[in-house]
Amino acid sequence: MGCTVETPKHPAQKNIIINLSLFQFLSFVRRGIFYTFMINYLFSLMQTATSTALLGTLNMIASALGQNLLWGKIADRYRLRAKLLIAGESIAAATYLIVFLIHKSLINKQANFAAGLSLIFGLSFLEFFWSMSDVGWAALLTDVTTIRTRGRIVGMLNFIASLGRMIGINIAGFLYNNGEGFRQGTIFYIVTTMLFGSATIMWFTSKYEKKTNAKTEKAVIRNLPQKNFADSSDGRGTYKWFLKSLIIIVIGAACISQIFLIFLQDGLNMSSEEMASVLTAWTLGGMLTSLLCGWIADRIGRVNVLIMGLILAIITPLFYGSASNVLTLALIYGINGVSFWTIQTVGFAFVGDIVPEDQRGRQLSKYNAVMALSWGPAGLLVGGPFADLQINNLGLSKYTAFVNCFYLSSIIVAVGTLLFVVKVARFKAKTN
Repeated sequence: MGCTVETPKHPAQKNIIINLSLFQFLSFVRRGIFYTFMINYLFSLMQTATSTALLGTLNMIASALGQNLLWGKIADRYRLRAKLLIAGESIAAATYLIVFLIHKSLINKQANFAAGLSLIFGLSFLEFFWSMSDVGWAALLTDVTTIRTRGRIVGMLNFIASLGRMIGINIAGFLYNNGEGFRQGTIFYIVTTMLFGSATIMWFTSKYEKKTNAKTEKAVIRNLPQKNFADSSDGRGTYKWFLKSLIIIVIGAACISQIFLIFLQDGLNMSSEEMASVLTAWTLGGMLTSLLCGWIADRIGRVNVLIMGLILAIITPLFYGSASNVLTLALIYGINGVSFWTIQTVGFAFVGDIVPEDQRGRQLSKYNAVMALSWGPAGLLVGGPFADLQINNLGLSKYTAFVNCFYLSSIIVAVGTLLFVVKVARFKAKTN
């Protein structure tokens, strides 16, 4: 018998996907503008790689606590999606202005280190409440997609995210102006305006959401060619192993995120425009990949495509130190972008396939918490200390220390990939 899939065609559902696309675009333009040079700005204020990683570390802790203690449970119990997004974006917009004013007053007093700490603690505080947006977005997207369509829709949204991030990075290259964009508040004001715009989009989405019905959102899928882990007695255990392997992979890949930015500036002496070009190449590498890998994963399987992305994540950092010019490094980093967006796109679709509908808020909160390790903890616990140890205690040059960090990154990702292959891919093969 052939496979038949009944895809819901509710107009409200289509409108939700359109609005999610607009939200995704604005969200990643905003992230590109604000976070592209935030690490460099913090480093100029605080002067150590480890302390700059505190930003993402505390952000991640606040986000994980918020999602897993509150927002995931609220999303499941009250079936809130769009309203969580509205509240999260609105709170973030107001808090950004407060954080800037505190930071500005400390800069005026020439208390640079304290100004850096005010940014770190202020943005981490708001992340606890802002994380409700992450839960709402992930749950809403999973609600309006099916196993058959999830890969390509997530891929399309990540393509839009890549486009938005690329635009944001290039805007940041002009706005940063050696830190003046943050000191004078220009970047804060632009980001705040965009957050209110995102909240408005979600307000319209909430109107469409009311018109959808839980029964019509679920596709009727018969004779699927592969089993859903959620329907398997071993599915829950496999999901746990997937998260464990992903923790190692994310730590390995992300432990050099801050290091790479400092490497471009202090190791290679690149201008902000050159840095923006390299970072844009990473985004361009992920744009086409996002469209293709979701579509391919829907056909040849999530696991197979994930392994391809992981292999690239292992290989690319090995070549950062050997790049002879900006163009070469941009090409290599662009391939790394292919790996990241493959893991990001297919990984989310993979999780969406596994978790049952009535647990999406809670289970996606766990997945989001693991992915949030890339924000800073990996740099604080691994990349930052390893770089500082080599520079301050072993007397190595910054360039050499950063390159050694890249080698360590590849090793850690390889360990996580091996665990994924043994504990997840092998089980997946048995269920086909």
